Amino acid sequence: MRALIQRVSEASVAVGGKTVGKIGEGLLVLLGVGKGDSEGEADILADKIVNLRIFDDEAGKMNLSLAEVNGEMLVVSQFTLFADARRGRRPSYIAAALPDEANRLYEYFMERVTRSGIRVKSGQFKAMMDVELVNNGPVTIWLDTNELKKEK
Repeated sequence: MRALIQRVSEASVAVGGKTVGKIGEGLLVLLGVGKGDSEGEADILADKIVNLRIFDDEAGKMNLSLAEVNGEMLVVSQFTLFADARRGRRPSYIAAALPDEANRLYEYFMERVTRSGIRVKSGQFKAMMDVELVNNGPVTIWLDTNELKKEK
């Protein structure tokens, strides 16, 4: 699984002009599911993101987690995180999970984060979405479970 995380002051996602998910302070997580991913990858990624110390403490240092600032999470499915653009000009997405499996793990990831006590909002799976955000910092972090598993 892959995630592009952005620390936000606010973020929202709309489908067909209608807002389907909106948060205040927290994290916008663009989430991609790859072929072969499982609940194990979702667990690793959820734990890492929920506990990542990227919010400012009283001294202005990034030392607090999402839970510690009582932040929210907006999760948007994004199969294009598995784009392979090494050859030609049209990216290939064959490394992305098939839609049914990707949706199952997307839902599982959000449930796992919710069980951690975080308020979670989401986009709409397989929909064309418009995402708006105010990136706070800016802070943007790339996570890939293949790399996270190496650190354990």
